[in-house]
Amino acid sequence: MRIGLIAPPWVPVPPPAYGGTEVVIDNLARGLQELGHEVRLFTVGESECPVPTDFLYPKAIAPIGVTVPETAHVLAAYESLADMDIIHDHTFLGPLIAGLRGLRRPPVAHTNHGPFNGETAPILAQIAKHTSIVAISHSQARQAQANGNVPVADVIHHGIDLDLYKAGPGGGGYLIFIGRMSPDKGVHHAVRVAKKAGKKLILSTKMREDNEIAYFESEVRPLLDPEDELPTEIPLERRIELLRHADAMLNPITWREPFGLVMTEALSCATPVLAFPNGAATEIVESGRTGYLCRDEGEMISAVDQVADIERAACREAARRRFSLQRMASDHERLYRRMLDREARLIRRIPAAGRRLISA
Repeated sequence: MRIGLIAPPWVPVPPPAYGGTEVVIDNLARGLQELGHEVRLFTVGESECPVPTDFLYPKAIAPIGVTVPETAHVLAAYESLADMDIIHDHTFLGPLIAGLRGLRRPPVAHTNHGPFNGETAPILAQIAKHTSIVAISHSQARQAQANGNVPVADVIHHGIDLDLYKAGPGGGGYLIFIGRMSPDKGVHHAVRVAKKAGKKLILSTKMREDNEIAYFESEVRPLLDPEDELPTEIPLERRIELLRHADAMLNPITWREPFGLVMTEALSCATPVLAFPNGAATEIVESGRTGYLCRDEGEMISAVDQVADIERAACREAARRRFSLQRMASDHERLYRRMLDREARLIRRIPAAGRRLISA
């Protein structure tokens, strides 16, 4: 198959620092290429994903969410990838524009990396009229049903590079948190849990936006002692080494997170995960086997003491079996083939004159 992938214009692929969506796109592109498909990625010019790429903007666009550059980016993407068999769009705006332009071919898949809620669901319902929507967890898919009954073509968990995230021995004597500096991510919970459990906590966080800085200053900094390390956006290589030697990862999310890539990264490093059971956490963490799902801070503090009972090999095996980029690529390959089969059946039902119009 000839598969075109569209990345948002906000972050290069792969991301130089924080960027979950861009990590997934990079892994998917490489996984599909390993399966023998012709993959082309429309992204920004500074991307280094090892597949053929095209772009409109040489560098990532800032700030995130600027409408005019995003519109220009996705219009150029659909023009560039018009000769592909499948387009898989990871932007929010692109599939909507594709439908308004009346494009039927190539068929389009759209992964929703965010929530299905009262604001996004009506837009996604419109997109679903001409696009195969992919959910990234069953929890997220249930939200699609609860908010407007948005049809979901498939649920495909993210996959990660197990050659990059290698199993580690633990034993570092510290806990780790990785994520945005946000109340949704529960950074304040993580700090309190570590303090009460008597453990050092390493905070690897994205903290660039005004709201992230404000949250840190009001809710997190007051919990830190003068001798504590301040949170920083740790580079990938160092972050992986810290994960490999951590006793556990804390992920006290306070919202229905659609997936949670950092949890699979921890498991790949053989590091148990202690999480609140929100969103997709219950689909990633097998409580008592690869970590613990904790209802509150008290349970998480107790789980810190029990984490030594978790076999690190079981964490790594769960990542290998359930969250590899190869598994993710194979799941998408099956989806794309179903889409092409459905498109072929539709075309066979259309008179010859109509087919020429659709193909034009």
